[in-house]
Amino acid sequence: MSGRGIDACPACGHRVAAPFFDGGEQPLATLAWPASGAQARELERLPLDFVQCVSCTHVYNRAFDYARVPYTTKPNLMFNRGAAWSTFIGELQARILAGVPARPVVVEIGHGDASFLAGLARMRPGGRYVGFDPHGASGVHGDVELRARLFEPALHVAELKPDLLVARHVLEHFESPVAFLQSIAYHAAGAGREVRAYVEVPCVDRLQPTARTVDLYYEHSSQFTTRSLEAMFAACGARVESLAHAYDGEVLTAFVALRAPDAHLEVAAASARYREATRRSREAIAARLDALARDPGGVAIWGGTGKSAAFMARYGCDAARFPLVVDSDASKVGTFVPGTGQEIRFRDWLKDHPVATVIVPPQWRAADIVREMRREAIVPASVLIEHDGDLVDFLAGAHPYRMPGEAAD
Repeated sequence: MSGRGIDACPACGHRVAAPFFDGGEQPLATLAWPASGAQARELERLPLDFVQCVSCTHVYNRAFDYARVPYTTKPNLMFNRGAAWSTFIGELQARILAGVPARPVVVEIGHGDASFLAGLARMRPGGRYVGFDPHGASGVHGDVELRARLFEPALHVAELKPDLLVARHVLEHFESPVAFLQSIAYHAAGAGREVRAYVEVPCVDRLQPTARTVDLYYEHSSQFTTRSLEAMFAACGARVESLAHAYDGEVLTAFVALRAPDAHLEVAAASARYREATRRSREAIAARLDALARDPGGVAIWGGTGKSAAFMARYGCDAARFPLVVDSDASKVGTFVPGTGQEIRFRDWLKDHPVATVIVPPQWRAADIVREMRREAIVPASVLIEHDGDLVDFLAGAHPYRMPGEAAD
């Protein structure tokens, strides 16, 4: 969590929002649990600065900081034992069980007092019912397993292979519910499967028409409209099986299937290959540089800032082993390389102090730099650039950086 407030829409990621509700500063409404009147009056006041995404209409508190919500052993419970609500819950549980196998794996994110999960287990014994809640109960009770920890898609999608994920009245507490669902979708694809989920959130479609404000308190930092829930699913690439209103329009319910496109996995695989290649190249090029530093013919590094400075920092080109850094930009002369400390000399220093090797870190400029050296009668034995995990000879080696008309010698 950033601790700096929310700077992008939690539902769709859009970064422009309109001021919506200025609630000033108020104490926590559901999680403070003061033990006395004095303690209640002395509770910390937290900012309510709700805005509305101009793209998807999601309403959220841009001043929200998860670190300031002190979840304790008393969970964030939604108390409602009304007849209509009880009927809704019973019908929902029956609907959930009608769509899963005979011995299902059902995972609930934010299980609270675990009553919903336990109800499913009673209605369909023999399955596996796993709840995650870092502030909830833990332990195994028959078919129900409760874990007092966060659900981590990278670990638990592959471990549990759930037939259904249940997220009831929990996503509105996340700083970025869209990122959470995207992570589930990505790891579902990585596990070679699709993960079905049941999502239930409060619906605030009525806020503007009725001008009501009681929904807007600190713990509920994220408020879904019908449109913003649809936008969140679209941003996740979710396949929406059903999306409906319940409890007189105050609740949004949805069954969705989550799986990221295979192209996302291909990008991740390419990233992993690049990461491993650069790890190997760091060792290989550092060894080459160590050998060059001992060459009595001398080495110069062309360029003292930007890409050249990044090259020197990455590969440990310290001033003791690589004292000579030159640049053709006169404005840099007399300044020092960030991090490694070499004084940057003008290009012409090489005329009176020739070296056997010039290293040109910005490969895409190497052709121009070689032409400049030839024009100024600076003729090192070799010009090296970084390519494919090694230092290669610009003139004789195989690489893609020659400009038109520049062939290998």
